[in-house]
Amino acid sequence: MSTPETSRFVRLRVEVVLEVDDEDALTRAALQRIAGDSTMPADERAHAEGSVTEDTAEALAYLVDPFDLVSDVPGIELAQASWSSERIDHDPDSHEWDLDDDDVDEDFDDEAPHRVG
Repeated sequence: MSTPETSRFVRLRVEVVLEVDDEDALTRAALQRIAGDSTMPADERAHAEGSVTEDTAEALAYLVDPFDLVSDVPGIELAQASWSSERIDHDPDSHEWDLDDDDVDEDFDDEAPHRVG
């Protein structure tokens, strides 16, 4: 329940590790998304196309939208969102990747986030 002293805002942190098995398909999808955005200025479009062509992580960032994750959740309105993607070395057997850990990584400020809101 919410009391007058309790903030109405909730931060939801989600970390997802994805394996890209078809970089070309991912890049094509990102380019299609960019081409379909009629509101994007031409200079920004050229930059975005170059970014997603050179970096698969950037292509993924153009395709993932936090709004899509919460748009059907009743009783909420997205106030602000940021997300980023980066290539990583991943060892699923490493303790570092144990999803049951309660460790919270505060490095988000060091990344170049994409923002909505």
